[in-house]
Amino acid sequence: MLNEYGPRYASGFEVKFAVSQPKTLFEKIWDDHVVVQEAGSPAVLYIDLHLVHEVTSPQAFQGLRDRGLRVRRPDHTQATMDHSIPTTDNRLRIIEDPIARKQVEQLRINCQEFGVPLADMGGLDQGIVHVIGPELGLTQPGMTVVCGDSHTSTHGAFGALAFGIGTTEVEHVLATQCLLQNKPKTAEVRFVGKAPAGVGAKDLILALIAQIGVGGGTGYVLEYTGEAISELSMEGRMTLCNMSIEGGARAGMIAPDDVTFEYLKGRPRAPQGADWDAAVERWRQLPSDPGAVYDKTILVDVSKLEPMITYGTNPGQGVGISQPLPDPAHLADSNQSAALKKSLAYMALEAGKPLLGQPIDVVFIGSCTNSRISDLRDAAKVLQGRKVSDKVRLMVVPGSEKVKKQAEEEGLPEIFKAAGAEWRQAGCSMCIAMNGDQLTPGQYSVSTSNRNFEGRQGKGGRTFLASPVTAAASAIEGAVADPRKYLS
Repeated sequence: MLNEYGPRYASGFEVKFAVSQPKTLFEKIWDDHVVVQEAGSPAVLYIDLHLVHEVTSPQAFQGLRDRGLRVRRPDHTQATMDHSIPTTDNRLRIIEDPIARKQVEQLRINCQEFGVPLADMGGLDQGIVHVIGPELGLTQPGMTVVCGDSHTSTHGAFGALAFGIGTTEVEHVLATQCLLQNKPKTAEVRFVGKAPAGVGAKDLILALIAQIGVGGGTGYVLEYTGEAISELSMEGRMTLCNMSIEGGARAGMIAPDDVTFEYLKGRPRAPQGADWDAAVERWRQLPSDPGAVYDKTILVDVSKLEPMITYGTNPGQGVGISQPLPDPAHLADSNQSAALKKSLAYMALEAGKPLLGQPIDVVFIGSCTNSRISDLRDAAKVLQGRKVSDKVRLMVVPGSEKVKKQAEEEGLPEIFKAAGAEWRQAGCSMCIAMNGDQLTPGQYSVSTSNRNFEGRQGKGGRTFLASPVTAAASAIEGAVADPRKYLS
C-alpha cells in the first residue's frame, strides 16, 4: 500500500509505472497522474499534495461555501501562514496591517471549517510554505504538488512535478483534487563541469536565467542534470528549482537519488518502516530513462562561473560579480536595448562598470529561495568574527520555526547579532515587502530572494539578487562585494 501521499488516482488505486518507450522524469509523473485526456482538451491531472497559504486562498474557500462544497481531500492539503505575518517578536499579539490581519484570521476560520491542517503562528510547524512542505516530509518524489504561489517549483527538487496555480485553480483543487492542465514541453538543462569555489546553487540558477532570459523556459518543464547538480545538497536543489519560474518555465525538476532519500528519511510525514523501503524502490524508477528524448537541451558551462548578482529589474539581468554591466548601445535588438536602458535608469547604474563597490543600504537573507539552515550556516561563516557596516541594515529571517530552532541550537543567531544583524521570526518578510519589512524609495538592497522587480521590496527600492555568502560579504563591506575573499 502506498504512503498516504503517494501517487494515486482519486479512486485510491495505486498507479504502476508502465514499461514502454524511454520516458523522461516529467513524462513518468505526468502519465501516471492523468485521469482523463480527451483529444484537443486539457488533461484532468490528479494532485497528490495541495499547499495553501493565507494570501491566495480566501476567495477559493468562499467559492466552496457559495457552491455548498467541501474540501475533497483535506488529508492531502496543508495550510500555513507565511506571506502576511510580521517577523517581529510581538507578532502573536500585534499585526498592524489590517489586510494582513484579516487574511490570517480568515485562514484560521477556513481551515477549521473545512478540516484542513494548519501550521499556525506559534506552532513548531509554521513557516514559509515551500520550506515546511519538504521539512515535514510532505513533498516526495513522483508527486504532483500545487500551491497558489509561483515558487511552488521549489518542490521539483525532490523529483516531483510542482507548479503554482491561480486562486480559481486553488478552489478547483480543493473541491476535486484534480486540475485541468495542458501538457508542457520538456527541456534538459545540463550543467557541465564542476562549480568553482564560491559558486553555489543560487549562482547556478542566476547564470542560467541570464543565459536564456526570463522567457527562455516558457512552455517547458526543465529537468536539471549534470555533475554540479548531483553534488548539490537538497537545500541547494530547492534553491535551484525555486527560481525555475523566473526563467519562464512551468516547473523545474531534479531526479531523486540517495541525497533525496537521506533528506526525507525519518521526516514526520514520510513513509516509515516497510513502507519506506517500498517507497524508495518505487522512487528509484523515476529518473529519466536512457534514451529518453527532451524537446530541447540547454547547456550551461559551470566551470567558468563566478558568484552571480543581478543589476536590473528582472532576474535575467545578471552578471558575474566582477563583470561590467552591459551597455544598451551594444545590443542589436532595439527592444532589448530599450528595456536595458530603462532598467539601468531605474537602478541608477552606469553601463560598462562592475557592481563591485556599489554602496548598499539593506541586506536581506531569507525567503523561500534561501532561508534554510544551510543558507544560514553559509552566511554565518562569512559573518563570524566580523562586523556589518554601520551604513547597512542586515535582516536574517529563517524560513520556518524548525529552521529557527535549529539555528538557535547551533548558535547562529549569536553570530548574526554579534556582527550587528537583526535575527527575526520566520516568514516571507522583505521578499514581498509586507508588514514593514521593506525598502524605502531609493534604497539599495542585496537580497537572497527571487525577484528584483521595480518596487518588489518596497516602493522605489532597488534590489540586487545574490547568494547568502555574497549578501553577507556585502553587508560587511557596505557595498556589493565578492564573497570569495571571505571563504578561504
